[in-house]
Amino acid sequence: MIPHLHRTPCRTCLALCLCLPLLTSCMLGPDFQRPETKVSSQWLGQASIAPEAAPKAVQDMAQWWTAFNDPQLTSLVERAIQANLDLRMAESRIRQARAAMGIAGADLGPTVDTSASYRRSRTPGSGNSGEGVTSDLYKMGFDAGWEIDLFGGVRRGVEAAGADLDTAVESRRDLLVSLSAEVAGNYLNLRSLQQRLTLARRNLSAQEHSVELTRKRLSAGFVSRLDVVRAEALAATTAGQIPLLEAQVRQTIYSLSLLLGGEPSTLLAELTPDAALPVALATVPLGLPSDLISQRPDIRRAEAKIHAATARIGVARADLLPKFTVTGSLGLQNSTFSSAFNQASSAWLLGPSLNWPLFDMGRGRANLELKKALQEEELLAYEQTVLGALREVENALIASTKEEEYRQTLVQAVAANRTAVDLATALYAAGQNDFLAVLDAQRSLYGAEDALAQSSRTVSTNLVALFKALGGGWLAEKASL
Repeated sequence: MIPHLHRTPCRTCLALCLCLPLLTSCMLGPDFQRPETKVSSQWLGQASIAPEAAPKAVQDMAQWWTAFNDPQLTSLVERAIQANLDLRMAESRIRQARAAMGIAGADLGPTVDTSASYRRSRTPGSGNSGEGVTSDLYKMGFDAGWEIDLFGGVRRGVEAAGADLDTAVESRRDLLVSLSAEVAGNYLNLRSLQQRLTLARRNLSAQEHSVELTRKRLSAGFVSRLDVVRAEALAATTAGQIPLLEAQVRQTIYSLSLLLGGEPSTLLAELTPDAALPVALATVPLGLPSDLISQRPDIRRAEAKIHAATARIGVARADLLPKFTVTGSLGLQNSTFSSAFNQASSAWLLGPSLNWPLFDMGRGRANLELKKALQEEELLAYEQTVLGALREVENALIASTKEEEYRQTLVQAVAANRTAVDLATALYAAGQNDFLAVLDAQRSLYGAEDALAQSSRTVSTNLVALFKALGGGWLAEKASL
């Protein structure tokens, strides 16, 4: 068995271990502090919303899409969260950051290596008649090293790696927010396109009926050939819109399939049947502008980047100072294997070492200035992210308010145009009006109905944009990665 070492090195090791808490109590570099941002006390667009007109606020911002009360939309979002390829790549980056943090943390402890070798050699003899000597050498032992983190450089590196992990986590959460909004936006657009396609087909049917009616009146000598040509032109124009809408419907289904990590045809059977455009039964809980700091993952990610950049200043400062390492080795060496475990075969070494780059042409100082500049950049990027988030919310608020006003005018326009079509048709049938009035009324009705369908979609997508701007959606993620 391996013999016991002398007590003197053991006492030295014990003394070093007892001193480690004192040696590693210092950490260079600035400590991270959360940036302070001054924002308004309330949203500008909130004042334009009448409290009595606002629907009840949705209770769960994590699953805001349930406010539309559409099981198919809910199913699509949940499946996208499970299968989206961009989201899975983000999860892989989280695992990478966690592993990198483990690598950085490993530098805080000692390293121990073991080795064993056998070597057989022959040396030549002396003179012409001398015989060579063949010998064996058996070696085995342990080598250990421990860099004492005297100035906290390693600990700052671990801190930076932890902030990098937070950055990866917040990036995934930000992707969750964008993904849920993109799925909802595409789904709403799909239902709107299908609604517009139904309107186009219905108007085409009415216009074709007018063509037949005009042809009969031409045969009876009541109208000229011009009325027939005008009716046919209007029907052909409406018919030309149908293939374009059909193509957009198919392309939107393809986009949803990709968001769910599938081939373009994955959702064709499920989404091709028409369904009504869902309308949200609740509005967004706006809260205060200051709440945006904790709600939006992109702001939290920008904060984590500042933390990492701040910690790396400490790493750069520690690199300018000496590094202390305690090294030791314990081994056995003998020419025969049976004698390798004797007391005389043992060897040991223990001692500290110092490494201090006294002259490096200013590389260390330049690296420190680089880390400071990077931290300044991240601080500015954080401020820009906050300002951009405030702008997104305000834009979504004003767009939602004004689009709803526009939609209400379109509702009135559709009702008026339907009355105009009925009156123009009746007067034309009675011979009291020319066919041009009927065509104009039909054209206006179709335009108003199509605009209303698009505006209804925009009202819903503006609400989605508001949910996204407020950072809704990421709290649904609870699983450890």
